[in-house]
Amino acid sequence: MKKAHIAGVLFSTIFGFTFMFSKIALVELSPIGLIAYRFLIAFAAFELLRLFKVIKIRYQKKNVLPIFMVALFQPILYFLFETFGVSLTQSGEAGMMIALIPIVVTVMSTIILKERPSLSQVFFILLSVGGIIFIQVMKSDQGIDGNIFGFLLLLGAVLAAALFNIASRKASQSWKPYELTYYMMMSGAIVFQVIYLIELSINGNLEQYFSLMITPNVIIPLLYLGLVASIGGFFFVNYALSKLPAHVSSIYTNLSTIVAIVAGALILKEELYYYHYIGSAMIIVGVYGTVIMNQRKRHIIYPLSNNK
Repeated sequence: MKKAHIAGVLFSTIFGFTFMFSKIALVELSPIGLIAYRFLIAFAAFELLRLFKVIKIRYQKKNVLPIFMVALFQPILYFLFETFGVSLTQSGEAGMMIALIPIVVTVMSTIILKERPSLSQVFFILLSVGGIIFIQVMKSDQGIDGNIFGFLLLLGAVLAAALFNIASRKASQSWKPYELTYYMMMSGAIVFQVIYLIELSINGNLEQYFSLMITPNVIIPLLYLGLVASIGGFFFVNYALSKLPAHVSSIYTNLSTIVAIVAGALILKEELYYYHYIGSAMIIVGVYGTVIMNQRKRHIIYPLSNNK
């Protein structure tokens, strides 16, 4: 169980740095281009590991539906909804919407997986989510723009992320975490290559497909996003979901906000304000409280197993 919590910290840390690397790469690439290259690199690396027999990927026809559902919700639907939703709304609105994912996961896991959080866990989940929303509200000076379509797309991203947590939790009963990650990368590579090639064709820039990929300013960000974030990050997500209740695993996602803030301050020299510290404290206390309450809940339910 301790490994699962370590995995939670690791994937939240890895994803926290994606904001910074994405910001750097988006100077040269379109959002769809960034996603397409990211998953292409991730799948190519995974495929090399499979070809050299470092990992063994099974194909079970009878259990293909769980894999399909995982890949459909993450990365396909989530990234599509988030990318176009963010383009139609302000960053503060997007941040507040995405922060709702742990709450939606908690509700859905209670209904679908019958994993009911305690009242104390609900409090700490709300506290952590409140920390993110507080930061987003305080740093947003333009208010809400009222773009309904953008809001609906972001809502779709939240639902897709929540359903991914549920689907991965169920799929972990018959598939290993790295197998789930492999099929996620494969589906992302195929779908987003097609979309990106269409985008380049419409803009008359199809010949830039390879030149943009090797642009000096995007090589390092793409390697991080493709190898570290996509392969490593999603592997740790799937591993954590195979061991922890969905509402506990999903709460670690909120730590990514803190990592993004620290990375922005230390590397990109972005200024920190008082609300960053207050919001970060709320997030940390909320995540810690959720995890501790889960351990106490397990100890109460399985008192003998914890002494083995």
